[in-house]
Amino acid sequence: MKDFGGHIVSGHIDGTGKIEGIEKEDNAVWYKISTSPDLLKYIVEKGSVAIDGISLTVAEVDTSSFKVSIIPHTQQETNLKYKNKNDIVNIECDMIGKYVEKLLMPKDTKSKLTEEFLIQNGF
Repeated sequence: MKDFGGHIVSGHIDGTGKIEGIEKEDNAVWYKISTSPDLLKYIVEKGSVAIDGISLTVAEVDTSSFKVSIIPHTQQETNLKYKNKNDIVNIECDMIGKYVEKLLMPKDTKSKLTEEFLIQNGF
């Protein structure tokens, strides 16, 4: 079986965030982005997030922000090279979390997929 190995984003913005900091460390450039709790619930460490359409891996998450680490080449080849502290960026969260949430909290649907069902079946 082939590993999926990619980020799942569609190009549709979920909300915005604010760049709280940009720090260079060795061969990494760290971006700290603050955003609302309604977006942070979908952002997980080692998961994916798109910032201004650039699909990146999340390195850290706390109660009000998350960090991504990129290499200088990525910074220079994307619009991140134009971004500064306090700039607003568009955020798209990984789609899987949104689908799981929808399936676990069905509204006016007849889905049999519930949290209880998942627990009973080893998830």
